[in-house]
Amino acid sequence: MNRESSMLHTLQSTSNPTLEEIARLGAERMLAMALEAEIQAFIEQYSSIRNAQGKAAVIRNGYLPERTITTSAGPISVKVPRSRSTVKNLKPFVSALIPKYMRKSLSIEEALPLFYLGGLSNNDFVPAFEKLFGELPAEFSSASVTRMKQLWLEEHKNWSKRDLSLSRYAYLWADGIHFNLRLDEGRLCVLVLIGATPEGNKELVAVCGGYRESTESWLEVLRDLKERNMASPNLCIGDGALGFWKAVREVYPEAEHQRCWVHKTANVLDKLPKSVQPSAKSLIHDIYRAETEKDTRTAYQRFQDRYQPKYPKAVENLMKDEASLFTFYQYPGIHRLGDVPGNYVGELHPTVFRIEFAAERQMEIFERELMKLRLIHESAVSRCKVFGAFSDFSLHSRHKKNHLIHYHKMI
Repeated sequence: MNRESSMLHTLQSTSNPTLEEIARLGAERMLAMALEAEIQAFIEQYSSIRNAQGKAAVIRNGYLPERTITTSAGPISVKVPRSRSTVKNLKPFVSALIPKYMRKSLSIEEALPLFYLGGLSNNDFVPAFEKLFGELPAEFSSASVTRMKQLWLEEHKNWSKRDLSLSRYAYLWADGIHFNLRLDEGRLCVLVLIGATPEGNKELVAVCGGYRESTESWLEVLRDLKERNMASPNLCIGDGALGFWKAVREVYPEAEHQRCWVHKTANVLDKLPKSVQPSAKSLIHDIYRAETEKDTRTAYQRFQDRYQPKYPKAVENLMKDEASLFTFYQYPGIHRLGDVPGNYVGELHPTVFRIEFAAERQMEIFERELMKLRLIHESAVSRCKVFGAFSDFSLHSRHKKNHLIHYHKMI
């Protein structure tokens, strides 16, 4: 099992992982990439030196045995690369990030978030690592920090261009994460898509920068996915932002639409006084948590009857999206017990992402933050509960409502 598979397995097997656990596993992955960049810089330092046979003076020589560093955030597994010298008097590679006998870090609780989530500049990295390791070796320089960042960004670019011809998504959640940052073109936001495969797994599909969740921004994202051969999802789930739905109709017209009940609930409650909101929220839960569509329609009518006389605006807000409020009842009943109709993307990002921008370097930093956000979301998605797989669910067929609960058997 490689490091990536091991990380995903660990996340999936953890029932309720904390942010610290997600960050720890993500940092483990980033640290492995940083160590690769570090030894590559070491080898290039001696690239002009050859031995008597014309071979490189320094070559790769596998890895030291894997060891675990105990930290206040939990154990981190480390495999440090190893070099071999083919000429005399050349010292082997010694990592500046992971000293030879390092087994425990007392200050990583402060430094790890800086390293992984803090968006450090080159000048900030050295103080952060001094917190981890004390006085740094001479080999640790701003050049090695630059190399690490380039490696991480390159990995993100490759991920953003990956082929999707083998990817199939039964469900696709969409949401936008907004920032106060404004450029000449408008307010920036990050557009996020998460998919559920027919096998029951959830995957991060896209993380892209855009403006105000506009139709143009979503069109760019969806067209890019289609150009990379992603087939149409069966059901798209999102809030009431018109930009996404217009874009979906143009790029994936065969996909069905489901309004997010988390957003819908918040919008309806906003039209009611606080004293009424608890009881109204309970009634809304009865609507979209009902076992059958018949029960849902009954609860839906009950809400209208109760609140129409005094609070018509709340009822109007609920009813205006009726055509896309109950689509998920055409899909396997077991999935409705989970989060198919909910704001799955929005539940992931509020506690795991904080961003600060230097005005003169806004777009450069924004690109870096997209990379970090993608890694965090990827880890969070991989550890969330997995749907039952579809045993008889065609990716391009609709299902009759009277077959929903009993006909769809789950593997």
